Amino acid sequence: MWWWCCFSYYSMYGHVAKLAEQIQKGAASVEGVEAKLWQVPETLTEEVLGKLGAPPKSDVPIIAPHELDEADGLIFGFPTRYGMMCAQFKAFFDSTGGLWRTQKLAGKPAGIFFSTGSQGGGQETTALTAITQLVHHGMIFVPIGYTFGAGMFEMENVKGGSPYGAGTFAGDGTRQPSELELEQAFHQGKYMAGIVKKFKGSA
Repeated sequence: MWWWCCFSYYSMYGHVAKLAEQIQKGAASVEGVEAKLWQVPETLTEEVLGKLGAPPKSDVPIIAPHELDEADGLIFGFPTRYGMMCAQFKAFFDSTGGLWRTQKLAGKPAGIFFSTGSQGGGQETTALTAITQLVHHGMIFVPIGYTFGAGMFEMENVKGGSPYGAGTFAGDGTRQPSELELEQAFHQGKYMAGIVKKFKGSA
């Protein structure tokens, strides 16, 4: 039997995309799990994106709301905007009213990962404010807790992420996810895939 996990994300400068790729690899490393990457639709025009210096989007397919229902488990990734998910991802959640009315996502395990500009920029508040979206859909929030082990206690180097999920610091946009941050993302994907198998196996 196969289970599949859907990893939906929004990434303007590529930081969240890099975490998403590692999360997918982590989930795919679990036997019997198929992991798929999707992007949520962009809401800004090409002109605005150009002025913001955003690079071209990757060829990862764009997800439609109804496709969330096909997944056995979900992880959502986004950059922060003032301690909350970016408008693009909020707009995507706002388009899932049909799924909400029928509670199609209720009972599905779901996780979160994120990128912030600074250490005080929302590595925990972004997750906390995003959980409301999961709650109204009846999804079951799956944090990573401290299952990443020693990596959670790194003090010598700057490291994003928290017990809520994997994360990275973008700084002014030039900083890229560190090896430790990428390892944590891989761990989150692998951990979530294991949770999904347990949920489906006991259903």
